[in-house]
Amino acid sequence: MDEKWRQTLTRAGMDVDEALGRFMNLEEMLEKYLLRFPQDPNFSKLKRALEHRRAEEAYEAAHALKGVAGNLSMKRLFEAASGMVEQLRGDDLAGAADRLPELEQRYLEMLRAIGDHGQGASTTE
Repeated sequence: MDEKWRQTLTRAGMDVDEALGRFMNLEEMLEKYLLRFPQDPNFSKLKRALEHRRAEEAYEAAHALKGVAGNLSMKRLFEAASGMVEQLRGDDLAGAADRLPELEQRYLEMLRAIGDHGQGASTTE
């Protein structure tokens, strides 16, 4: 992982060193999972579930997104998703919907940070 990408990810709220520790300091493995993150369907599922007022589906998607963000040490996204999970756990759809703009901002920040490197990057399968 080059230093520029590391700094970009850090600015977007990721603890790169912590993530590397989770991946046994295998940078190629971490990069592989980071580059797969944009295809994770949970943010889209969450938005759709909130739009259709489906609390259980929204909770499941938010909880899954929280897990992915946590495993990749995306701290800001994890915190935003955690707040959303708590609202939904309490069956507070309105409160969850109020938290969506912050969650979306954190999500998009991570997508941009990943995309700064991800275009044309190669990883080992």
